[in-house]
Amino acid sequence: MAGAKQPVRILRNLNAKIAALPMIATALVIFVGCTVWTIVHSFTKSRLLPKLEFVGFDQYERLWSTRRWLISIENLAYYGIGSLVFSLTIGFLLAALLDQKIRFENTFRTIILYPFALSFIVTGLVWQWILNPEFGIQHIVRSLGFESFVFDPLYTPDIVIFGVLIAGLWQGTGFIMVIMLSGLRGIDGEIWKAARIDGIPKWKTYLFIVIPMMRPTFVTALVLISAGIIKVYDLVVAQTNGGPGIASEVPAKYVYDAMFRSQNLGQGFAASTMMLLSVLVVLIPWAYLEFGGRKNGK
Repeated sequence: MAGAKQPVRILRNLNAKIAALPMIATALVIFVGCTVWTIVHSFTKSRLLPKLEFVGFDQYERLWSTRRWLISIENLAYYGIGSLVFSLTIGFLLAALLDQKIRFENTFRTIILYPFALSFIVTGLVWQWILNPEFGIQHIVRSLGFESFVFDPLYTPDIVIFGVLIAGLWQGTGFIMVIMLSGLRGIDGEIWKAARIDGIPKWKTYLFIVIPMMRPTFVTALVLISAGIIKVYDLVVAQTNGGPGIASEVPAKYVYDAMFRSQNLGQGFAASTMMLLSVLVVLIPWAYLEFGGRKNGK
């Protein structure tokens, strides 16, 4: 009987499975195939054109001995930690405020979300002007009489990545707010009523009841923010182009410059493979939390 049921189970939803074949083939050939091709050629001496002349781990040794790559990793760490902490915190606080059924909620939500509709290039150029000391925030404050005021992060190598972070937060926080707001609107109203009856302060209700219930929402927001952190490129190019000097370099820009400016495909492939590993570092814990947790719960 078990053997008879097996073919029936395979044939179930056969049309849907056949319709999914092109998508599966595309994923295998383009994504998996190109990923494997990139990893293989990261161990080669490819320059202008890819060639299978293996050099072992030479490209990786050179990569991790390059100051520009090390600076890009350091910048990615600063940008990433700042994006995660401030995007989640500000996004949740804004969502909690809008969840109070305030007047003109739709207007405020649209205004806060609007920057997300802009491209990173536009955002970068706008904040390049805003942070320009000659006619941006510094100029405006000094014109009010505060002559000693200094605020020029894009021109100071030690803090330039934080100027990029400000622009990234301005654009992306509204999207995180919407995700958090959808999670808050999914909380049963009876929970709030029970908390009020028991005399639990609102901040404790958020901290010990609501936030734990919003775990899937936070995980989703975390994955989306992490994906944006790893592939950050155009925002840096628009604001600083990696400057001053190489102070605001990021891995994605290093890959682009190695492959298309220096015409060193092997080095670019090696850097791309390291970026892939960073993506897996994000995806594997997410997959475990999403799917492993459900199995354990069952």
